[in-house]
Amino acid sequence: MSGNVGGLNQGCGHNGHSNIGIILVLFILLVIIACTCMY
Repeated sequence: MSGNVGGLNQGCGHNGHSNIGIILVLFILLVIIACTCMY
């Protein structure tokens, strides 16, 4: 049981990191689009 819980915790951790990466990519894209629209 403890092994399964550890695996779930690791999975949540990986999902959190990937979500942060996706948010950063979207934020960068929004900044690029905003700069392009300003020109």
